[in-house]
This record gives sequence, C-alpha cells and structure tokens, in this order.
Amino acid sequence: MTQSTRTVLRNQLNQALAAMKDAWRVMRRRGPSQIQFWFIALAIGIAAGFMALGFRKAIQALQAYVYDTGDISLLHSHVEKLPWFLILITPIIGGLIVGIILHRYTDDGRVRSVADVIEGAALTDGRVEGKAGIASFFSSLITLSTGGSTGREGPVVHMAGVISTWVSNRIHADGITGRDLLGCAVAAAVSASFNSPIAGALFALEVVLRHFAVHAFAPIVIASVAGTVINRLEYGDVTEFTLDTPGSLQFYVELPAFLILGLICGLVALLLMRSIFFAEDIGNHIQSRLSLPGWLRPAVSGAMLGLIAIWFPHIIGVGYETTIRALAGDLVLTTAILFAIIKTVAVAITMGGRMGGGVFSPSLMIGALTGLAFGLIATGLLPDVSGTHTLYAFAGMGAVAAAVLGAPISTTMIVFELTGDWQIGLAVMVSVSMSTALASRLVDRSFFLTQLERRNVHLAAGPQAYLLAMLRAGAVMRPLGDARSITREEAQVLIDQGLFVQASATLEAAMPFFDRDEILCIPVVVSGDDGAETPVGTLYHIDALKAYNRALAATAAEEHS
Repeated sequence: MTQSTRTVLRNQLNQALAAMKDAWRVMRRRGPSQIQFWFIALAIGIAAGFMALGFRKAIQALQAYVYDTGDISLLHSHVEKLPWFLILITPIIGGLIVGIILHRYTDDGRVRSVADVIEGAALTDGRVEGKAGIASFFSSLITLSTGGSTGREGPVVHMAGVISTWVSNRIHADGITGRDLLGCAVAAAVSASFNSPIAGALFALEVVLRHFAVHAFAPIVIASVAGTVINRLEYGDVTEFTLDTPGSLQFYVELPAFLILGLICGLVALLLMRSIFFAEDIGNHIQSRLSLPGWLRPAVSGAMLGLIAIWFPHIIGVGYETTIRALAGDLVLTTAILFAIIKTVAVAITMGGRMGGGVFSPSLMIGALTGLAFGLIATGLLPDVSGTHTLYAFAGMGAVAAAVLGAPISTTMIVFELTGDWQIGLAVMVSVSMSTALASRLVDRSFFLTQLERRNVHLAAGPQAYLLAMLRAGAVMRPLGDARSITREEAQVLIDQGLFVQASATLEAAMPFFDRDEILCIPVVVSGDDGAETPVGTLYHIDALKAYNRALAATAAEEHS
C-alpha cells in the first residue's frame, strides 16, 4: 500500500469518525432521527430481551437450588414430597430478604411494577425510577424463587423501563421519544418473557402507551421481534403451553356458553383485583396498629404463604404446572374450584404483603381453572352439543387475564401465542370481550389503572383528567412586577383571604379556586422558613386554560401521528 493510499484511507477514517461524533452530538441535543431511532429501538429490544431471559433463567436456577429439584416444570409435584418445615420456612426467609432490600432501596417499601411504567409513560416523559426499579427487580426474583405466588411480567416490564430511561436520559430524549423508547423496551421484555412478538408489541401500545400511533408502531415491532429472537435462541420456537387435547367448538350452539363464561370470568377477575386491594388495605392497617417495621411485612406474608403451601403447593411461583394441568383437563371439578380460590388468596397475600412479582401469570392460572370448572359443568349438562371442556379452560384463561389487564386485544393475542392454537379464536374473543366489558365497569378500567387511582393518579379517565397534574403553577404564572400581573399589595389581600397556590403546586390544585370563588387570578407563593407566604407571581384563569389546551392538543397530536 502506497503512502498516498494510506493518507487517503486515514483521511476517510477521520471523516467518518468526525461524522459519527457530529451525529452523536446532534442526537443528544435534538433527539434521534427516524433511522437512528430504529437502531436505538433494536438495541433497547436486545438489552430488554436479554434482561427478561436472564430473569427467567435466574428464577429457574434459584428455585431449583432452594427446593432441590432438577425439573422446575414439576416443581409443585416435587414440593409435595418435601418436609413441611422446609415448605414453611422458605417463603419466610425470602420475605425477610425482600423486606430488607425494599426498606433500604425504596422510600416507601413498595415494589415497582407495570402501574408505575404506565404512570411514567403518561406523566414523566417515559421515565421510571431507577434505584427503586432495580430493587424491585431483585425483590421479585427472590419472591418468585422462594414461594411467592405472583408472575414474572411485572418485574421485567419495569426493569425494561429502567433500561429505556437510562437511554432516554443519555440522548436527552423529549417526551414523545422517551415514551416510544419505553414502549420498545416493554414490548421486547414481554416478547422475550413469553415468546410472543405480536402480543408484546400490542401490550406496549395498548397497556403502557395506551394509544396506537403510527410513529410508535415500527420501532416497537422491531424491538418486540428482537426480544422474541432472543427467547427462541434459548428455548426454540416452542409455545409456553402445549395442549394435548385439540379444542373443538359446536359453532353457533355453544356460543351462549362462552358469553356466560366471559361474564363469570369478569366477576372472577374482579374478585382477584378486589382481594389484592383488600389485602393491601388490611396489611396497611395491621402494620400501622402494631407499629410493625416495614421490612418485616413481607416476612409475615411469607409465613402465611408457607402455611398454605404445606397443603397447597400449587400456589408457589408462577404456577405453570397447574395451568398446564387445567388446560389438559387433568383436574376434577372440585379441585379446579378449590385451586382457583386458594390461588386467589395466595396472590392477595403476596401482593398485599409487598413482596414482588406481577399479576398476569396468576390471572392466567386462575382463568384456566375457572374455565375448566365451567367447562366440566357445561359439557356435563349438555354433552351432545358441547365441545371439549379444555376449550373452556383455554377461553377462561384469556378472559380473566384480559379483564385484569384491561387489555382485550393484546391478551387475546398472547393467549394464542402461548398455546399455538389459532383454531378456536371465536370462543376466546367472545369470552374476552364479555369479561373485559363487565370488569372495566366495576373497577377503573384495569388492575393497573385502579392501582394508580388508589394513589390519586388519575389516568383512567384519560388525558383530560391527568394533564392538569403535569403543569406547575410556577411555570404558567405571570411574574410579580409584570405589567400584566397584579401588584404585590393586591396579591397580599388575596393571600390573607386564603386564596393562593404554591409555586410547586399543579394546576389540578389551582383550578378549584377559579371554579369555586369565581376569580380571575390567584397569587402564586413560596413558603419561607418562618412559614410566611411570599408572593412571586400571579396565575390567571385564562393562562391556566391556555396551558391546559396546549397540553391536550400536544397529546392528541402524538396519539394520532
């Protein structure tokens, strides 16, 4: 190679490096372009996919070690043979570890999950808590490996949000980009966790972003496919559940039965959600009355779970063994009903006790048991016009899960992909639609949105309800001394009447003053160390309405772009 050629190559290399630096600088300042964004979505999808796969493998390894079994798929059958004191003490130790982790790394001792990701998408430009999210991730790992009765989707969804948040902060992503990156991470995590690329993408759009904007679809699909590829590299192209008995539907005659099953599953889903909230309220009350340290609460719940598991080991962990038995029709009527009731109690204790995990996998199990019980009754009463009772288990699994998640589209798809059976879609769709329609009227649309509503985060009603909580009075006010503002003396008169709002307060707190007192403006104040309220500006009703209208318009533009 001649000297001139080396010089040319060196110059080309330097130019390429300079172009990359310029591109990185522009991306950090202005956000990524469309093509760059797709590559970022792919990278996030790969990272979230490996995270979800690692979480699943870690649960299997830790469960195998804790319960001394070589076949996790038969965990419940193995636990039945263990000494009772080992079954009892294992979740207590796990709960104690979880309590210590959450006490040290969270400010409220609460596990972060899907609801927090939805809140991050709506209120914080697609960002979620980092330290608390990582603590919740490891708490859920301990919970699911030591006898907790929840699922693995909640932890992986939030941890995916932690990954996307880190990337969004590095590139200074705006709200739209941050939310899209969050959707990409969630889609990849769900896809990698359940080998379900279609449902993973739809879950991110339907549950987390809560819109189907075209601009978000392509990158989310890219990330979802990346997550699925990672899952299949490890497990192959296999479904989570294998149905031994093919389902058959006596088309028109049997449809009313699936309508009824959907309504029953909606009530079962409601019972599951309400039992979790009841357990949480009871736990808060008991903890307050007894002055119980927060770090001991999961251990107390672990003790209750251990007692139940001595007689009903099917409550341990995700519960796929029992779900498979229900889908195969390998349970009698009384056992299916009893298992569904005990599992509901165990899930409520686990989540009410502030241990870790999600609610999707338990809802699949409870739904399969409910559907099987209904199917055994229906096919027993009308055997000549009925298909197999396992078909009802299949439909029930989707119906309860859809009602809990408030996501009929993505849940229907994920049930199809979990089983690989696409021939009985009509039965599943009928049951899912009825259960979701019923349950969504009795809670705030879904389990996650009801969780947020209980924290006074009003997302269920839509942007018109929560956008006011995103706008600060200090950002909308007219500074004191502005020609368009009132004087300091006029502001003090209103302050003396109790008509003022803190600069850090939201418009949600300010708007009632205008509606109740019929005034045009209120002072905006800051509190001093001596408790005195010092006016710093004026919030006009018209300015608040303009800011609210701009926020509504921006949200509508994002959702329809």
